[in-house]
Amino acid sequence: MQHHAHGDSPPSAPAITQNPDIRYLGRLLGDVIRAYGGEKLYKQTEYIRSASVDRARGLQGADLTDSGLDALDLDDTLNFTRGFMLFSMLANLAEDRQGVAAEPGADVASAVARLESHGIHKDAVLGLLAHSLMVPVLTAHPTEVRRKSMIDHKNRIADLMHLKDAGQIETDEGENLDEAIFRQIALLWQTRPLRREKLFVADEIDNVLAYFRDTFLPVLPALYARWERVLGARPQSFLRVGSWIGGDRDGNPFVQAPQLEFALKRGCQAAIAYYLDALHALGAELSLSTELAHVPQAVLDLAEASGDASPSRKDEPYRRALSGIYARLAATCTTLTGGQPARPSSLKGDAYATPQEFRRDLVTVAQGLASEGDGALSTGGALGRLIRAVETFGFHLATLDMRQNSAVHERVVAELLKAAGVEADYCALDEYARIALLRRELASNRPLGSRFSAYGEETTSELAIVHAAATAHRLYGPACITHYIISKAESVSDMLEVNILLKEAGLWQAGVDGAPPQAAIMAIPLFETIADLEAAPSIMTAYFGLPEIAGGVKARGHQEVMIGYSDSNKDGGYITSTWSLYKASQALEPVFADAGAAMQLFHGRGGAVGRGGGSAFAAIQAQPRGSVQGRIRITEQGEVIAAKFGTRDVAMTNLEAMTSATLLASLEPEGVSDRDAARFSAAMDELSKNAFAAYRDLVYGTEGFKEFFRQLTPIQEISGLKIGSRPASRTKSHAIEDLRAIPWVFSWAQARVMLPGWYGVGQALAAFEDKALLADMGQHWSFLKSALANLEMVLAKSDLGIAARYLPLVEDQAAGEAIFGRIREGWQQAHDGLLAATGQSRLLEKNPALDESIRLRLPYIEPLNLLQVELLKRHRAGEDDPRIKEGIELSINAIATALRNSG
Repeated sequence: MQHHAHGDSPPSAPAITQNPDIRYLGRLLGDVIRAYGGEKLYKQTEYIRSASVDRARGLQGADLTDSGLDALDLDDTLNFTRGFMLFSMLANLAEDRQGVAAEPGADVASAVARLESHGIHKDAVLGLLAHSLMVPVLTAHPTEVRRKSMIDHKNRIADLMHLKDAGQIETDEGENLDEAIFRQIALLWQTRPLRREKLFVADEIDNVLAYFRDTFLPVLPALYARWERVLGARPQSFLRVGSWIGGDRDGNPFVQAPQLEFALKRGCQAAIAYYLDALHALGAELSLSTELAHVPQAVLDLAEASGDASPSRKDEPYRRALSGIYARLAATCTTLTGGQPARPSSLKGDAYATPQEFRRDLVTVAQGLASEGDGALSTGGALGRLIRAVETFGFHLATLDMRQNSAVHERVVAELLKAAGVEADYCALDEYARIALLRRELASNRPLGSRFSAYGEETTSELAIVHAAATAHRLYGPACITHYIISKAESVSDMLEVNILLKEAGLWQAGVDGAPPQAAIMAIPLFETIADLEAAPSIMTAYFGLPEIAGGVKARGHQEVMIGYSDSNKDGGYITSTWSLYKASQALEPVFADAGAAMQLFHGRGGAVGRGGGSAFAAIQAQPRGSVQGRIRITEQGEVIAAKFGTRDVAMTNLEAMTSATLLASLEPEGVSDRDAARFSAAMDELSKNAFAAYRDLVYGTEGFKEFFRQLTPIQEISGLKIGSRPASRTKSHAIEDLRAIPWVFSWAQARVMLPGWYGVGQALAAFEDKALLADMGQHWSFLKSALANLEMVLAKSDLGIAARYLPLVEDQAAGEAIFGRIREGWQQAHDGLLAATGQSRLLEKNPALDESIRLRLPYIEPLNLLQVELLKRHRAGEDDPRIKEGIELSINAIATALRNSG
């Protein structure tokens, strides 16, 4: 698909510089379409593409040119849509290879240099890292519309392109490189992009496991090796990985104890398989002979204990020692997972009780290698990376979070109390009475539950989950589950109820002999609506005010609070959500300082700006000073997982960005004076108040808005996609309040309105009188700078001209026109206000890489939107040809792929 440069902006926008990879891959895709789809499809596709490019470039008369879409029959439509989707997928790959996602200075070496320019030296960085924790947490939130098979083919193309970069003309197997890439694109063309069956939780677990196995296991040890060179010392494993998949039950009835057990078992299998492969390779490498090397007694003892009596290895103690370690690890695999490793050991060995015990043996080997010469054989290298991997991943691979809604906990605790004869109607108690009762129960280790009591299905399931977590702690170690997140947390009792449930499985131990109580899993409130965020400091103050809680938190040294972007955005709009999260973080900091605990914020960010998306590097640095402290967790979900961690190079770029931003946010001095901070904060309060009023008036105060949204966007059709195991709504209601934030944001993106990412901001900027202050804030305050950058990206990706093509889908045309008119006016105000605040003459003038990326793909999205509208009309008119439904789902897939961060 030959590609020509184009742009959609006023004449002042520069021409797009051709990305050679896009041109190369686009040409191969065109060849594949011609070879496998036929000449007719190729010509149709090329005509539609060039007509759309001409329109985007604003060529005279292009608006009058036939788009070519009307000539497509249903079969042609499906094939054309697939072609455009594949072009976007290959364009994404080309951009990732060119480092479009990499931001200047977003690496640890640059961050350390920047800190040193402020007089903050490496010892301060190492001091911070000694008690830091940074965790990307992968979740199953369903905005990844592509099948794993499609992503795998794309990654194979990326690997082949690497060989091309190195100047090779053949693969290692002797295949011509261009032919190998063509073959992968042909396989992509003939791979079904849509899932036919709904995903089960087990599928989600296996999908995410591929990222842990193929990306995180090899990448993290390599990154640590790089950072050790930068820092001149070896920090503890502060960057780890987490997962929600198999532990997140909020609104997902399909996650129960068996799914939690399956997730942990599969993680354990993957981690141990990786370690066994590394040990096998080390055994081949460490051929040192006692005849030529001095070998310390500790290594000789390991060799003797191994049981390896092979005459050919008699003088090779390192190999014998590793054989024994391998045998013990193979036995560990069988003990923990019930299965045999792929390459069993012929030796007998006792299973390791803990990962630390396994690490100890590896360190013995490393110390032996260090005892001679300059220690070059022990530092770094494969053994050093294996030791780092064991420290980072243990036997559990990724820490699994548990999550459930506070309403469920309330019902379960009420049933336990009633069955135990403690309280007949817990739900009728007020907050003070609840706290008093729960504290009495937490003061003893006597469980409420009894195997002789009959409980309802919900209580039985929730009790099974906490017991499964306790079993997991015994099997894999306490690091396998450390966080229990409470959705819709609105009170202290919501947190105490979780501790009650943990107590049922022995995961909460009451304090004895003056020792504080110990919670093996931390109860974590998720504050997600605007009201919840405002109440967060008072709730945490009251929670820390309970002596038994304060003692436990002090002993642990830190407490986590999760703050949600998605629901606060749906509740109050983009700028109010972002500002409320900032203020909540700021207000929580002194509460934690008074409690003597480090604050660990868990940011529930999605891919789209309306769900906290945008540059993580900028967003972390824009956090209020004092709110990061080296500890941060961030959700990664949907299509963002493949975008950020799909290949090792891209994963290293993104993990470097998260780490360097956290160092800067924790240690770099605030760039704004106290006086300016006070002025800026007062201005933001005013902006937020006006934006909130405008957003609430449209979304919740406009009659017929709910119907307008459901008819204008493909929300109904998205709800039917097989993209996740979780329902689209929390309840059977059609109210926007009950709709999950993901389909809410995703639907607006499909129709190119992207309303959650900008609506209300334009009215607030227009009403703000001190434009000079606004410009000052937008250019010198990291918070507003980051917020406006995200707003700018979403405005550039939206297109109300295309969105207007969806208007005929709205049944009440008069109401639809009126609502759309308000949306259009709000967009224009946001556009004009943003340009004024950032001092630009057009969108993305100061961000040429992103400007080019978006303008490159706009002509490939417009025809997909136009086809989607036609297919939606036919589908909603009752046409039942299965190709119509498939076409809609393909168009959703293709538009999401082209927009990149739409969910």
